[in-house]
Amino acid sequence: MSPKYNLEIVMPQESNSNRRVVLAQRPNGLPDKSTLKLETTVLPQAGPGEMLLRTSYLSLDPYMRGRMNDTKSYAEPVKLGEVMTGQVIAQVVDTNCDGFEAGDYVLAGSGWQDYAVSDGVGIRNLGKSPENPSWFLGILGMPGYTAYAGLLKIGEPKPGETVVVAAASGPVGATVGQIAKLKGCRVVGIAGGSEKCAHVVENLGFDACIDHKADNFSDQLKAACPDGVDVYFENVGGRVLYAVLPLLNAFARMPVCGVVSWYNLTGLPDGPDFGPAIMGTILRMKVKVEGFIIFDSFPASLFKDFVRDMSGWLESGQVQYKEQVVDGLEHAPAALNDLLLGNCFGKMVVKVE
Repeated sequence: MSPKYNLEIVMPQESNSNRRVVLAQRPNGLPDKSTLKLETTVLPQAGPGEMLLRTSYLSLDPYMRGRMNDTKSYAEPVKLGEVMTGQVIAQVVDTNCDGFEAGDYVLAGSGWQDYAVSDGVGIRNLGKSPENPSWFLGILGMPGYTAYAGLLKIGEPKPGETVVVAAASGPVGATVGQIAKLKGCRVVGIAGGSEKCAHVVENLGFDACIDHKADNFSDQLKAACPDGVDVYFENVGGRVLYAVLPLLNAFARMPVCGVVSWYNLTGLPDGPDFGPAIMGTILRMKVKVEGFIIFDSFPASLFKDFVRDMSGWLESGQVQYKEQVVDGLEHAPAALNDLLLGNCFGKMVVKVE
């Protein structure tokens, strides 16, 4: 289990104040109680052309660990003393922005805090009474779109092919597998623990799910993929990747969405160098490996296709969705550690208000 810790400052929410979680220190490995700090500031006010947002739900996602590092990446790192980044569902409290009214729910990127001021740029208006508003942080938002675009545009699954999905009970992996089933594929999930594996098969409809914690994990995975693997949707790296490599068929495709098992490394992992095996397999089997970041890897028009298709699949019951809700902004740091260590079940969101 992940280490549980409380923030050093836990203060009651007052009507004229704003709680916010800032990056206090860059972590060395797994974040600890020195990494994030909860502070209370004066409630911000909306000026001309701005609106005040009150956070309802905060999304927790693996990419947040990378944004704590001061290293070159696809996005700028969070600065020390700056509010921790993250997508939220918020409600408009007061507005001087055209196109928004008080009471509207919005999807915003205002981060780990109770209130934020926005000029409306990059904000998605969800209206005054969206059904399941937190779902726009998951199945109807970034994770769902990541699964949809990564699988269909990079994985290019074909009927009858075998698709293997890492982190199969998580918000991205669960969606990848269900879409692959809709496309006529045999789908094998990989998850941690018997409860998650049972959910993946019984509730999500995968053909099989293998527990990566099992001593004979590699043998079980091979038995579940008698015809090899045509698409491997990569979320975790590590021993899961090493077990899949020998099973890849010629011209297999590997969308690389994440490598969460390596996010807390402070150096190269112990053990043998798998570089030759990885690169040799890619060469010999002519594997297409493509990393992607959902915000800039696909044309904007694809998002409209995703909203149409996913809304229809959810309404018809062809896609199922599981959400884990954590109560309280002060519990977000420990919940993020749970997420990074695999101690979560479904899409993790924090209920802030």
